[in-house]
Amino acid sequence: MIRLASILYSIIATTLSGTGVIAVLVMGYSTVPAILMAAAIGALVAVPISFMVAHKITHLRAPLSA
Repeated sequence: MIRLASILYSIIATTLSGTGVIAVLVMGYSTVPAILMAAAIGALVAVPISFMVAHKITHLRAPLSA
């Protein structure tokens, strides 16, 4: 599951970090510390989310049809 979570993290972290940076820029905070903080928060929030998604994917069972 850690392997799947790592792959998902690369996608989820870039998405959340990018969304955070765009939100900060739209709000008018165009300083480097604000942009870096938004990117760091997105990367940190992506860790538990990627593990939750990986857990749900690995425990997903399709019913067998005859």
